Amino acid sequence: MTQTTDTPGETRKLNCPKCNAAMETVNFQDIRVDRCTACKGLWFDALEKEHLDLLQGADSIDTGPAHQENRDEVVRINCPACHTQMIRMVDHRQPHIWYESCPVCYGVFFDAGEFREHKEHSVLGFFRDLFHRNERK
Repeated sequence: MTQTTDTPGETRKLNCPKCNAAMETVNFQDIRVDRCTACKGLWFDALEKEHLDLLQGADSIDTGPAHQENRDEVVRINCPACHTQMIRMVDHRQPHIWYESCPVCYGVFFDAGEFREHKEHSVLGFFRDLFHRNERK
């Protein structure tokens, strides 16, 4: 299992909430994210996703295959950090992207390919919204 250090002296071991494989730590501009060594899903601690949403090139941490929708699959998973049952969420701007969110520690889990697709659409949506906002003025 991969160990990550959150604060000096504190070590945690995370396993993937979907496939139970060990998670590895990946870094992007001083932001550490956990990635599954098997299925390549991504675990974001509270606000890591929001910070990475603002950084160009952050989608490079998502090395998994392209996201594939599977609406029939209902999987109940527990948070890898605090072990609370997570809630299935839908990206309101991209309803084809479903991810899991922890109601206790506010971490989120994206399947492989979902964060990359989320980032691609978020950038396009930003410019679309900016264009429409300017049209209304």
